[in-house]
Amino acid sequence: MTLKELQPQLLALTPEEKAQAIQLLAQSLSNIWLGIQKTPGVMGGEACIRQTRIPVWLLVSYRRQGATDARILEGHPDLSAADLVNAFSYAEAYPDEIEIAIQKQEEA
Repeated sequence: MTLKELQPQLLALTPEEKAQAIQLLAQSLSNIWLGIQKTPGVMGGEACIRQTRIPVWLLVSYRRQGATDARILEGHPDLSAADLVNAFSYAEAYPDEIEIAIQKQEEA
C-alpha cells in the first residue's frame, strides 16, 4: 500500500485513532515497544510483556479464541490493560512474526 492510497483512511480516523497511529509509527521507527521485550533465552526470544514470560502471540491467540480483554486480565492478574494495548499494537505492527509464533505452537 502506498502513502497516497493510505491517506484517505488516515484522514478518516478519529483523533484518538490518529494518536494511536502516530504512536505505532514512532515505535516502529525506533523499534522500541513500550512494555514489550525480546530477551534471548526467555520464551525462545519471542516478544513478551515486560518482565514476564507471557508472549504476545499467546495474548493474540486468546483473543482469536474469543477471550475478552477482561477475561485475559482475569487469567493474568499480573498484566494491566496497558500491557494488552501494547501487545496488540505490537501484534498489528508485526503480524507475520505473530502468525509464525502461533503456527509453531500449534504444531508443537
